[in-house]
Amino acid sequence: MNKQGKIRKRLKQPIIYISLIIFSLINVYPIAWMVMNSFKSEKEFSLNPFFLPETWRWENYIEAWQTAKLGVYFFNSIFIAVLSVVLSVLIGALASYFLARFEFKMNKFAYVLFIFGLIIPIHATLVPMFILMQQLGLLNSRWTLLFPYIAFNLPITIFLLVSFMKAFPKEIEESAIMDGCGVFRIFWSIILPMSRPALATVTILNFINCWNEFSFALVLINDASLKTIPLGIANFAGQYNTNYTGQMAGLTMVILPTIIFYMLMEKHLVKGMTAGAVKG
Repeated sequence: MNKQGKIRKRLKQPIIYISLIIFSLINVYPIAWMVMNSFKSEKEFSLNPFFLPETWRWENYIEAWQTAKLGVYFFNSIFIAVLSVVLSVLIGALASYFLARFEFKMNKFAYVLFIFGLIIPIHATLVPMFILMQQLGLLNSRWTLLFPYIAFNLPITIFLLVSFMKAFPKEIEESAIMDGCGVFRIFWSIILPMSRPALATVTILNFINCWNEFSFALVLINDASLKTIPLGIANFAGQYNTNYTGQMAGLTMVILPTIIFYMLMEKHLVKGMTAGAVKG
């Protein structure tokens, strides 16, 4: 390597790190600003929105919890998010296993059909979904959001898992068959444990999508006892005024579960995304 090439190599790494630090600061700043202002009074927020609070008002969080009824909405969001994630990952893993490990006539067509769901704007299906749920009598029930959430999580789940499972050597299944294992035993005892990084990735992505989804919850749910977290945060906006500091306190509590969940699973997320991008 010549001298000029060595200089470029030395400069490349600091530039990458500086770019990543700047990108991180751009993304972290709005969250830090929101948390800081969640401890202020409305008057102090109006006068000094970009400075630390003079008095840290922890009571904003108590008021936010009560105003937004976050106890009820937290339960509803957790119930819907966990159930839809479990079902979408299980169904997606089964579909991905057959698409990745078996050769049949409509294999490529079925895969493309699932992947086609990635390019469909989700909110373009809002009105048809409302009409369908109304005809099926599923509006305003605890299961209303389950069906669209599973349907819209399946494309990304299958896309990542198929790419990951295609990289497994065929000899693994051949040896398992020789030992007397059936198809579902191989899937449950061999393929699923080997797919843990990809499963962790789709679990995190699906959970975040379900936790933050607003439009379908707004249209399909009218019963206050069944509403989810994003709808509860909207309670801070009145007809004539908005409690911004209370809303920020509520948002801070709402994003904590996703941040903690992501930090716990971040290693698997990066590993799964990288493997799904280069394998297959």
